[in-house]
Amino acid sequence: MTNDQLPTLSRDQKLWSFGAAALFLIAVAFLGFALNTGAMRGFAIGWLALQIFGYVGALKIAKGDFSHPLFKSQVILHSIALMLLVVSVIKATS
Repeated sequence: MTNDQLPTLSRDQKLWSFGAAALFLIAVAFLGFALNTGAMRGFAIGWLALQIFGYVGALKIAKGDFSHPLFKSQVILHSIALMLLVVSVIKATS
């Protein structure tokens, strides 16, 4: 596809796609950490797999719309998973 054929994304679509990409990169980084140290390896693998299947499924149902409520719920769901990860790490270190 050339740039002439690509649709322009709205500000809302760019924001939600950036949030999903940031969460995905955090999950990949945590997977690397987990495989290196052996800590929470199952969570890291499962979280990354859930993100892949969740985002692909949501985008398929939303027909590629990043501002669709289903895609937004996936981003919020994985934000909650990140918060739970941070809380569990804080609890384990204190």
